[in-house]
Amino acid sequence: MIMQPYRPVTYSYGSMSSSMPVGSGMPAGPGMPVGSGMPVGGSVPPQVTSGSPMTPSGAVVPTQQPVFEQSYIENILRLNLGKVGTFYMTYENNSQWNAKVFKGVLEAAGRDHIIISDPSTGQRTILLMVNLDYATFDQPLTYQYPGVTGNPPVTRN
Repeated sequence: MIMQPYRPVTYSYGSMSSSMPVGSGMPAGPGMPVGSGMPVGGSVPPQVTSGSPMTPSGAVVPTQQPVFEQSYIENILRLNLGKVGTFYMTYENNSQWNAKVFKGVLEAAGRDHIIISDPSTGQRTILLMVNLDYATFDQPLTYQYPGVTGNPPVTRN
């Protein structure tokens, strides 16, 4: 096996080198006073949100970002806090029980967990989303998805 000698790598950011601290007297790039680390005039480029349009002169065009939650399980569950649900969970490689059913009042939902409580005892249970197969509710769900506000009206025939 041939051993290569250690050679540290210097990464560049613009005309500045990350291996030398700002103000170290390194040679300045075009428009850079020696050791300042700032463009001539001290102006800093504007902060630009990803995907924001810009004019040819470099000005950022302000745009209104749509305000809605995406249709992920935790967001749907959060819209239905306080409702009684039945949660069907699967636990792989479990010798005692592979699948388990939990029923309770939905108290909280996060990206990786659900918290339910038993109304008769007040006992709270944290369920992991990774084990969730599906959930059922005995009452209508509040469900909003991107581009639609509120629930569509119920039509009866």
